[in-house]
Amino acid sequence: MYEAVHAHPDGDTTVARHAATAARYGYDGIVVRTRDALAPAGENGGASAADRPPEAAALREECGIDVVDAVEIDADNATSASGAVGNYRSDRTIVALVGGDDGLNRFAVEEPRVDVLARPMAGSGDFNHVLAKAARDNGIHVEFDLGPLLRASGGKRVRALASLRKLREIVTYYDAPHVVSANARSHLALRAPRELVAAAEAVGFDPEWVRDGLRAWGDIAARNRERRSEAFIEPGVRRGRYEEDG
Repeated sequence: MYEAVHAHPDGDTTVARHAATAARYGYDGIVVRTRDALAPAGENGGASAADRPPEAAALREECGIDVVDAVEIDADNATSASGAVGNYRSDRTIVALVGGDDGLNRFAVEEPRVDVLARPMAGSGDFNHVLAKAARDNGIHVEFDLGPLLRASGGKRVRALASLRKLREIVTYYDAPHVVSANARSHLALRAPRELVAAAEAVGFDPEWVRDGLRAWGDIAARNRERRSEAFIEPGVRRGRYEEDG
């Protein structure tokens, strides 16, 4: 299972601290949402070694869990989002787009270059059956952010829980793919998988459904890494040598 985190400079904790904490909690990996926290795959040179962001491969070896380079795009509108997705798609293993209004939610679920629609209910927008069908058809994962459930209180927590329940009803009914996260900005906000599952179960979520959402981050990373490999041409078609019958 994987957790998707915000790391310094966007968050309060370095990638290495997030990874070490996640490894101790039993995660298989972390997805780093912050674009400047990790060096893009294959990037060399530029800033001095002391100033360059760490490489995911080095952190994987150091911490013993997978570290996935990702980006979370927070755009004002669909036009800006489209340009940003184009800029980052070739550099990052996972591309997430923050929703929260009707235009961005619709753009995300209709854009195959996007992997995850993050926090679709966080703003003034809504998520309906049309968007759920588009997410299913285009393979866009809808994020369930459990952060407010863990860290908010009072009316804010009640409203967030109501939004999550509504979102779950629509997503599960139309069989759209989903991911689950606590959306941590600090290693202190990380929770072990069993804790996330228990908290979600306490408010009516199916435990295995939550586990599936935590695993899905790793599934997306594995799929996209395969697609970026030189042997990949398209789903079901790979470049390579064929054995001849002797």
